[in-house]
Amino acid sequence: MRTYRELFRTPEYTPLFAATSAHLAAMTVSGLALGTLVFDRTGSPLLAALGMFGGSLAQVVGATALMSAADRLPPRAALTATGLVFALGTAALTLPGMPLWALFAIVLGQGAVAAVGGGVRFGLLNEILPRDGYLLGRSVLNMSNGAVQILGFSLGAVLVSALSARGTLLVGAGLYLLAAVVSRCGLAARPPRAAGRPSVAETWRNNALLWSVKPRRYVYLALWVPNGLVVGCESLFIPLEPDHAGLLFAAAALGMLAGDVVGGRFVPGPWRHRLGLPMLLLLAGPYLLFVTDPALPLALIVVAVASVGYSASLLFQERLMAMTPDELSGQALGLHASGMVAMQGVCASLAGGIAQVTSPTTAMVVMAGMSITVTLSLTAGLRAGPGAAGVPVG
Repeated sequence: MRTYRELFRTPEYTPLFAATSAHLAAMTVSGLALGTLVFDRTGSPLLAALGMFGGSLAQVVGATALMSAADRLPPRAALTATGLVFALGTAALTLPGMPLWALFAIVLGQGAVAAVGGGVRFGLLNEILPRDGYLLGRSVLNMSNGAVQILGFSLGAVLVSALSARGTLLVGAGLYLLAAVVSRCGLAARPPRAAGRPSVAETWRNNALLWSVKPRRYVYLALWVPNGLVVGCESLFIPLEPDHAGLLFAAAALGMLAGDVVGGRFVPGPWRHRLGLPMLLLLAGPYLLFVTDPALPLALIVVAVASVGYSASLLFQERLMAMTPDELSGQALGLHASGMVAMQGVCASLAGGIAQVTSPTTAMVVMAGMSITVTLSLTAGLRAGPGAAGVPVG
């Protein structure tokens, strides 16, 4: 499968694409609104970063305790329920006078649910598409993510000004509800991919199995850590440019969109194995220029160029799928997604803490340097030849 026409002719791909796009749009506008709301209330870069990315930390709970559900729940019902939970939780964030601890409790609860929802969503994608169509299908979802973020952050900034942060959160709740409706009405009823009941023990057993193969461990680390450290840089856009943060987020999304278009559609197979590491270095390297405290136009260019490197995630996901049996695909992809966003939450917290005692630009340079260091340390383990894709499961 090499064309977009073939992809969208595949039954169920279009409704899955639409539901995922609506969910991503809700996350974008809600995240910007929540980060702005927290920063306005506290003036703290750390708490603002946690407002936008704190839910990512809770995905550790989902990944370590709940992820076996990703392959053991009916996909349509699970995705519908996920959308409804997020809609109710996001609406609750708008209640006047809500203490910060309650606000963060809701965010963390949503994060735990998101871990399972991501596993279900991307496991279903692997079920809907043939093996040779996964990269194209996933790249289109990534492209949608980039396009939605460009529009979402730009529109979100307008909505925050026009409706207030709380009004924008209600818009996000409506988008989550739309995602639930599309999932319920557009997807077919399918049985779970694996038999048995979800349990903490089963989650741990399968996670241990996925982690037991050394080449796969390196792929997971490449998917989680360098990416998360750069998201730490992005988490400082609000305290860096309070009035223009939406533009910086949109520039990042534009770069990510460009990288996913090229990586998913035009990079030939033999090059995909080679380009992962260079893309990770591109992801972090330009952020070192923030040591000069660049003016906004240059900062936008730096962020857009760096974000092309997010295409590394797409390339490493293809390698991960080649190493994983079908019956564990949902949990494998869920573990990837949960570990990635959890690391993003950790790094956003770390970046916010560094910015609290130094400055946003200093913290961004530090986080970028750490990302480059981690990427270089993973080089030897990731340079295994293409034959490594055929490693055994255990």
